[in-house]
Amino acid sequence: MELIKLLVIIFILISIIDCRYSDSIWGSGMKLVLDPNGICRKTGRLKGKQTGICEKEPEMLREMSKGAKMAIKECEFQFRNRQWNCTTVRRSMRKVLERDTRETGFVHAITAAGITYSLARACSQGNLLGCSCHQMVTAPSYHNQLVPLPPNTTSYIMSNHEFDFRGCGNNVDFGYQKSKEILESRLKKDQVQSLVLMHNYEAGRLSVKRNMKKACKCHGMSGSCTLQTCWHKLPSFRDVGVVLKDKFDGASKVIATNDGRSFTPEVATIKLPSSEDLVYSEESPDFCIADKSTGSLGTQGRECNITSKGVDGCELLCCGRGTLTNKKTVKEACRCRFNWCCEVVCEVCTSKKTISTCK
Repeated sequence: MELIKLLVIIFILISIIDCRYSDSIWGSGMKLVLDPNGICRKTGRLKGKQTGICEKEPEMLREMSKGAKMAIKECEFQFRNRQWNCTTVRRSMRKVLERDTRETGFVHAITAAGITYSLARACSQGNLLGCSCHQMVTAPSYHNQLVPLPPNTTSYIMSNHEFDFRGCGNNVDFGYQKSKEILESRLKKDQVQSLVLMHNYEAGRLSVKRNMKKACKCHGMSGSCTLQTCWHKLPSFRDVGVVLKDKFDGASKVIATNDGRSFTPEVATIKLPSSEDLVYSEESPDFCIADKSTGSLGTQGRECNITSKGVDGCELLCCGRGTLTNKKTVKEACRCRFNWCCEVVCEVCTSKKTISTCK
């Protein structure tokens, strides 16, 4: 059941996207197929990369699902205090994804990032067949400075040593390429909607690839650093979410060019978005009031911060409708103490907390 729950999110995203821009990948029409085994039993309807995944790489489905779950959780975190809070309940997400808004662009980008991230991590952990990890770079180190290696050299071992400190770095290139193949193999690249979609996918993948962290460790007697091993590791996915949220705030509205094969900023004075920027082609709906046609659940009943002037403040979140004040019983850990050895024991305290909710 847990695997099926993980797959629901990615199948929602891929099914909706694919039904808009190309032939159905995972299902028939807008109907979602929740059973991964059922999906792969329908391989006669699938083509290209999707058939290969079902027939030869079922473990890829599991990692894609993990990546999609990470993406939605991060989306919910980044938008938890906004009028649109990335909810997936009551088919809201389905309706949101039917338009090319800022919110849609973020969902596409964070989904591509999540799949890239999960596949890269799984590859380095040996959970996927047919991929290898990136080897660490090992070289002599003097005064804690890594000696430059010859071009295209992935590792270096001092000839007078019989040990090899090389290990397994995160293979982000594998995750990047597989994510691209999986999400874009059936898109029609002569439609501006598909171009916008692919652009946001790429921004999501690059948010992982271009934010890899360099890590090193030293080897030597008595803590010396006569030999140093360095590798690239994935950033935290929270860092990826922060990067893409910043891109969301600065996203550019675009329109199709005359030939319909590319897009350009709607406002001529705005520079062309880079590959790491997010783009959209439709204005966002009003998320203040519930509207089934747009997927908006409204903000009525949402908890807000009465003292904040930001997006989580009651004025903005409640769209000027005012608030209701109530008392809520809160349970939390209190009077914690450390017991030797080694546990922390806490009591459970209850208290009354004043909360404000939108009218």
